[in-house]
Amino acid sequence: MQDILIISGTRPEIIKLAPLYHCLRNSGWARPHWLHTGQHGEMARQMLGCFDIHPDISLERSGDGLCEFSTSCRGLLDRVMADTAWSLVMVQGDTESTFLGALSGFHHHIPVAHIEAGLRTYDLERPFPEEGLRQMISRIASFHFAPTERAAQALREEAIPRDRISVTGNTVIDAQQWAVQRYGIKRDIRGRGYLLVTAHRRENWGSDLREICYAIADVANHHPELQVLFPVHLNPTVSKPVHAILGGLTNVCLCPPLDYLQMQQALIDAWLVLTDSGGLQEEAPTFGVPLLVLRTETERPEAIEAGCARLAGTRRTTIVNQVEALWSDSYAYSAMAHAGNPFGDGTASVRVVDRLRDALAGNERKREAI
Repeated sequence: MQDILIISGTRPEIIKLAPLYHCLRNSGWARPHWLHTGQHGEMARQMLGCFDIHPDISLERSGDGLCEFSTSCRGLLDRVMADTAWSLVMVQGDTESTFLGALSGFHHHIPVAHIEAGLRTYDLERPFPEEGLRQMISRIASFHFAPTERAAQALREEAIPRDRISVTGNTVIDAQQWAVQRYGIKRDIRGRGYLLVTAHRRENWGSDLREICYAIADVANHHPELQVLFPVHLNPTVSKPVHAILGGLTNVCLCPPLDYLQMQQALIDAWLVLTDSGGLQEEAPTFGVPLLVLRTETERPEAIEAGCARLAGTRRTTIVNQVEALWSDSYAYSAMAHAGNPFGDGTASVRVVDRLRDALAGNERKREAI
């Protein structure tokens, strides 16, 4: 049996690694061990429970700042790497936990599998620090599991060997399908549905976030029959301007952040999604819900190219105009709603596990021959 260390730190990582964990457990050849770094606390624990995962290793987070967390986590990971003869370290995405897990594996000469590899904006400031972290992980990973052909092409253009790159689709779709079946999620609202909004990214803090809020206020005032659901991030830098600008509007519901299952229900009940989130760009098309990206660029351009999403930017007038266009043009709306999901078909985990089985079995044969 191959001992595989799966490292998570944040809520999105758990979502996208969970189907891989279950697939590896059922594979017959792998023994997955789940390690949680503690980067996210209570939200992460709820997510682990949602996917029936009980971490084998849980690290204690030190300090509130990212620097303190990184310094402590790196030392704790080093001990874990040295304690077991790991066959593989698996990380996902572009968080601090992802980078630290990959770096620790690299230092201990353990092959690193990077899930959702190849996403790029080529602007190290947007998103920060994610763009820099994922580029650095690509330099040290042994297996690159790209969600789309575009992501794979980005890796090839960076001279990553072709035989290390596999196009698998995104495991976030696998997670959605698992949750829909497990919890019986289905549309629970009649009529058009509501406008679902999320906005929290660091690069939108300040004037951009206020512009977004004023745009939502304009739409809400112009369409009093339209209900707006806005789960608000708990960070005061986000929550204060959101409540100040939108708190008095009767058709705008400002609520605490939704857990994963609540968000899936919110997506399936939505008419339109406005978000600066990366994950929702991948998830909304599964339910046929058009999406406007509240950013000036996206590392997921496949959604734009497929027609299920559009870039709306962060300017008040542009956002309002894009919402109004979809409100009044049923053909344009329908085209977006039926564009399909370019990020996968729900079988990404099977592709990843099959590729790793073949690769690790080959490595084992080489060791036995020496």
